[in-house]
Amino acid sequence: MPKSEGSGFQSTLTFEVIFNHETDYVYIAHSYPYTYTDLLNFLDKSVCTEENVNFVRQSTLCKSTAGNDCPQLIITNFSSTESDIAKREAIIITGRAHPGETVCSYVMEGTISLLLQKSSHRAQFLRNNFVFKIIPMLNADGVINGNQRSCLSGLDFNRQWATPTD
Repeated sequence: MPKSEGSGFQSTLTFEVIFNHETDYVYIAHSYPYTYTDLLNFLDKSVCTEENVNFVRQSTLCKSTAGNDCPQLIITNFSSTESDIAKREAIIITGRAHPGETVCSYVMEGTISLLLQKSSHRAQFLRNNFVFKIIPMLNADGVINGNQRSCLSGLDFNRQWATPTD
């Protein structure tokens, strides 16, 4: 179908869903869901283990409006001296400012998993030369409540940086 403005074409997917029972509840998602609980389970089972104690520290960056923890990870080679760690440049990675960006959580899992690979030369290089500060889910309340772009108070996080408040 031609675009209304400019040149080229746009693709449209149309489909029909037939429900067999009037009283069924049906939820349709544009991508496979990734919940706040999924994040906490990933952190507990894959990240914060004895095997990773020299690479990762987990803390709570802050509490959300609803009182949920906003987890923060710091990944680097903690076996180094404090002065060596202090000289490293920091790389800050954030995810899920918009709750509807579920694919971001899977990318975040992959990134964290890569950085924590014990025998990977690339991961060792990155940990030896940088400090990664990772906030995997900025908008936990929005994710928990099924919002697409906003937080619990109805704000879009990406529109709050021009004039931030305390």
